[in-house]
Amino acid sequence: MLSYFAAAAVRHHDKWSAAELSLSGVSDVEDVVDRLRDVAPDADLSLLFVESDDSYLVVLRLDEGEDLRVFGSDSIFAAESRLGALLLGDIEAPALEIEEPSEAPAVVDEEPAPRAIEPDVDPVGDADLLADLGVNSHRLLELCATEGLLPADVTAEVTLRIGCADEVEELREA
Repeated sequence: MLSYFAAAAVRHHDKWSAAELSLSGVSDVEDVVDRLRDVAPDADLSLLFVESDDSYLVVLRLDEGEDLRVFGSDSIFAAESRLGALLLGDIEAPALEIEEPSEAPAVVDEEPAPRAIEPDVDPVGDADLLADLGVNSHRLLELCATEGLLPADVTAEVTLRIGCADEVEELREA
């Protein structure tokens, strides 16, 4: 049985809040979406970050409770678990290609050199689902494919960039 952490981050009138979601007993992705809607029915934006078994990340997005968009860090999650199949089973289109980071000369006092890209990662879904929030598809794919980063690390980086890191981190610490 895979362990998971599911954090809903919802924005209503430019203010973020977060709640942990239980996915036990859900029978399909629509059940998951209904639970996400129930967190804040009037939310402008609802995101669900599902981290599973320290290996996989799925992000679901609803705008004003509608138009589900889904991204998964690795298609193998759908084959390896019931939860993965439930969240990613309907996704047919692969995400954009992950590009190897360019090797730039080391410069003092700048960002560290990029980490190695995990060669076996096969992201699926809408990698652009967070672009309007400041995390473009290239950055999301790069984070998911960076060797050594756990799904929790990716969630932390994404939530920091979009402005709800404190709310999601409080859930993790509870």
